[in-house]
Amino acid sequence: MRRTSLNVTQNRTSPLPMADIIFAATLKVYLTTSGRRAMSDLKEAHKRGLISRLPSYNTIFHVLQNDDLSPILKSLVERSALPLKMVEVDFAPDSSGFTTSRFIRWFDRKYGKPAQQHEWVKCHLMCGVKTNIVTAIEIDEPNAADTKFLPPLLKATTENFKVAEVSGDKAYSSKRNFQIVADAGAIPFIAFQDNAAGLGGGVWSQMYGYFQYRREEFLAHYHKRSNVEATFSMIKRKFGDSLRSRSDTAMKNEVMCKILCHNLVVLIHEIHELGIEPEFWPPKSNNSSKIHRVFYSQSEERLTDTGLSS
Repeated sequence: MRRTSLNVTQNRTSPLPMADIIFAATLKVYLTTSGRRAMSDLKEAHKRGLISRLPSYNTIFHVLQNDDLSPILKSLVERSALPLKMVEVDFAPDSSGFTTSRFIRWFDRKYGKPAQQHEWVKCHLMCGVKTNIVTAIEIDEPNAADTKFLPPLLKATTENFKVAEVSGDKAYSSKRNFQIVADAGAIPFIAFQDNAAGLGGGVWSQMYGYFQYRREEFLAHYHKRSNVEATFSMIKRKFGDSLRSRSDTAMKNEVMCKILCHNLVVLIHEIHELGIEPEFWPPKSNNSSKIHRVFYSQSEERLTDTGLSS
């Protein structure tokens, strides 16, 4: 990971270690409480040596508003899925919204009165269909079409996983997306629009024929995408479907913290479910803010080695 400085200081002292900053922000989101209420758990984490310095709750708010934090959180989401790279081979993309505390207001000429609705943040992700681990994430404008996000989600996933199948709903149905999935060495089980005719040749026509003449088999693969709906349900039920942050950057970072927390929960579950033996490496002596985590399976096969530099 590239070295990035968030330049976060507290009470005019030296900059806080990046590892402590991200730990505090993620723990605050995990607890689904206010910054003040999260301080008691942060004090306990500091007492146990999980963080070297204790940030104030205002520092956490300032961190979430930092644009430099976004690529780091995105990378951590992808890295947190690596221990399950030997388990997941089938994936599904989807998107969902998280409501905010901001409102959009306008005057409705039809009904002759003011109207309003919550602003929301739209999260696009790809997850494994066996464990619900999130392998890639993209956040863009609320009204952005889903179809254009399949290529970057698939690219990020194929960098770390061997992809055999991709199951998606009609929002991802296009000849370009079918071809991109096929070029990645996977089979696209993506639903066709009602007016699709299967013309044009290539992977699009082949899968359309598969859909028409072997429909039950096609749908058995397609319905694996139901697991991505379950993934969003898991995230929203455990960590909430609303955001406390108010600025655009902070809301984006808060969503990524929710996804990171979800991955950690899934990973801990699979450690017990699949019998994966975790081994945690201590920080290097010459860099107290660097954290290494190494996971090994029972066969002692190395799955991942992740690092975080300050």
